[in-house]
Amino acid sequence: MVLAAVRFSLLLAAIAVIGAVECYAQADASSAEPGRRTTREMDMPKGFHEMRAKQRLERERKEHEEMLARGEEALLLTKQLENSFAQSEQFTSQDRKNLESLEKLVSKIRKDLGGRDDDEEDAEATAPEAKPSTLKEAFKYLQSSTVKLVDELKKTTQYSISAIAIQTSNSVLKIVRFLRFRK
Repeated sequence: MVLAAVRFSLLLAAIAVIGAVECYAQADASSAEPGRRTTREMDMPKGFHEMRAKQRLERERKEHEEMLARGEEALLLTKQLENSFAQSEQFTSQDRKNLESLEKLVSKIRKDLGGRDDDEEDAEATAPEAKPSTLKEAFKYLQSSTVKLVDELKKTTQYSISAIAIQTSNSVLKIVRFLRFRK
């Protein structure tokens, strides 16, 4: 009976030691600093790291090209909206759909640039903008702001962030929202 108790306690001690070692190993692997390579990553061949770097660069280049294409599409939508308003002097259901599409495009561009929506207080304090008083002025301002946005996007690279492009995208979004909710 005593021998069985001793064996049982040795078995429990062995399980406790194995569990402690396993927990330590998991904690060590999870506490690796970001950006610091683990031993598993260091064991990978050099070609593997180069391949991953090339894939990352290719993905960034493709994302930048897509952002430029969205800018061109936004410019095209803006021209269509301005022409449609010049012809009929009113909004059609297609114009409203185009405004929604334009808002989505410019929001995606701003997100890709790393921007966010300005708070009303910040916008008033930092950049007092000309507020259009008529729909015609609003469409002209929308056109010029979109042209400015696309020009700024063309100046950027996949490695840069343009604060002017972010501010311009916020301006375009404000005027689009003004036009969308205008009755």
